[in-house]
Amino acid sequence: MSDVRTAGVIGLGLIGGSVAHWLTHMGFQVGGVDRDPVTVERAIADGVIASAGLPADAELTVVATPVDAIVEGVQRALRETPGWVTDTGSVKGPIASAVDDARFIPSHPMAGSEQSGLDGARMELFRGAAWVICPTPSTSDETFAAMHDLVTAIGADPLTLAPASHDRMVATVSHVPHLTAAALMNVAATRSDEHAAMLRLAAGGFRDMTRIAAGSPSIWPPICVQNGEAITDALDEVISRLQRLRGYVATADTAGIEATLQTARDARVNLPASATLPPGLAEVRVRVKDESGQLAVITSLAAELDVNIFDMEIAHSAEGPTGVVVLLVDVDSADVLTDGLEGNGYRPSVRPLS
Repeated sequence: MSDVRTAGVIGLGLIGGSVAHWLTHMGFQVGGVDRDPVTVERAIADGVIASAGLPADAELTVVATPVDAIVEGVQRALRETPGWVTDTGSVKGPIASAVDDARFIPSHPMAGSEQSGLDGARMELFRGAAWVICPTPSTSDETFAAMHDLVTAIGADPLTLAPASHDRMVATVSHVPHLTAAALMNVAATRSDEHAAMLRLAAGGFRDMTRIAAGSPSIWPPICVQNGEAITDALDEVISRLQRLRGYVATADTAGIEATLQTARDARVNLPASATLPPGLAEVRVRVKDESGQLAVITSLAAELDVNIFDMEIAHSAEGPTGVVVLLVDVDSADVLTDGLEGNGYRPSVRPLS
């Protein structure tokens, strides 16, 4: 038997191309699929993938198409390959609901670039970025563990969320910011017809706020349709806050203006940086029933408690229907996690690591 590991990537744009770059760098023989045959040819010529199509023995397949084509891609990968499958779409709820298979686990790398397509792809794209893992009730623990290992190996920070929670959060931190940037850019573009120097005067703040408006427009209509409820809820809140701020400006309410800006400044200053390895680690061991879904429950709880998991494994017992989940966390967060686990019926133990 061959010792060569194989993988597939469906969609060779920025995200899929970057995943393929990394898998190839790690020694996988990667087969690629894209709706544009020229992109596949370029990816082969550039050494991003080894061949066209999905390898029949692929141990994993990553579906990185636009969100409205993900379900079809996932179903194809499950049908044509024996391995586990994930996707990279920025909407998770509809996809999680449409695919019921132990080998599938939805996910979303929170990474991007001002460049689009295969030209912008690079294997370092995900380093330090959050990569959200959204297991479904059908996802097996083996699939979850493989996904977690992939995310950590690629240099990203794994975060487990329920699909619906992911969609609400991403509407606020990704989807609405893009739409807001587009609206602001369109206002400036319209006014530049009257004032020719306007866009020449655009300074750092304007450029920073509107940078994401330069992204590919074609991916956004399907995102807005599939995550419409969460996006409209977040837009309503943004509009409400803008209207309140408009009132402060219109009435010269300097205290209201300053309080609004101060609250925003405090929140911005306290944005968390990428997770880095803390000076002290603790091993948290949790005995669980040896049944699917335990890893998802425990890691989702850790995310709710804002506890970073730096490594994880599950050991199945040969003596009965139980297993042990072993988590490495910041020693300062271990008590928070164990208290949460105990509150949910688990009996964890903690051992600080020297």
